[in-house]
Amino acid sequence: MIELDTEIEGKRAYFGQMLSGLKPLGYGLCGGWDYDKGFFDGILSREGGETIYIRLPFKVVSGQLDYKNALIEFQTPFVIKHVVNIGLDKDGSSLLTATGFSQFQTPLDTDGQIKHKAKWEEIGEKSVKQVIQYIPPNVS
Repeated sequence: MIELDTEIEGKRAYFGQMLSGLKPLGYGLCGGWDYDKGFFDGILSREGGETIYIRLPFKVVSGQLDYKNALIEFQTPFVIKHVVNIGLDKDGSSLLTATGFSQFQTPLDTDGQIKHKAKWEEIGEKSVKQVIQYIPPNVS
């Protein structure tokens, strides 16, 4: 995991506005959300079974996350690497695993070793700068 030093920390926005604004940039709401916190995830690189993500954590300041008007506040973003098994399922129980990929697989390594950290730090920080453009000024 690589924590990023950016200007997004502490910025506030409405959940629905950010969700729809970030979708064209390739971000989505991470499945591990709760009513008072969550993550927007974007893919920086995918090669074979290795995927490098940028993760934008946030907490809910007002409301609940399943409502578009929930006010969120961004926290420190980071880059992570997940490694999944793209081989065949030995018991052949799933069509998805028989084709060599299942989006529901548990990663073999949810925080894989990231090579070239300076490169991914730079790419992550540039990605966050794009996201900041979608945050309306002075939301409180």
